[in-house]
Amino acid sequence: MELNLPLDKMSTIDKIRVMETLWEDLCRNAGDFASPSWHGEVLKARQKNLDAGTEKITDWEEAKKDIRKTVL
Repeated sequence: MELNLPLDKMSTIDKIRVMETLWEDLCRNAGDFASPSWHGEVLKARQKNLDAGTEKITDWEEAKKDIRKTVL
């Protein structure tokens, strides 16, 4: 299936909304596919950084607000 979105005519906020819609759908169907093995390595490295205190967790809703402030 080929999907043609008018990206050049879409606002940044519209593009973000499309991405959020896609992400929500992917999350609902997460069991339909397996993550590549390198994802596990990235997660281990991030956990190591969290444990060491060199990385912090940001709430997803807060992260989206920060992103919107940056791009709008």
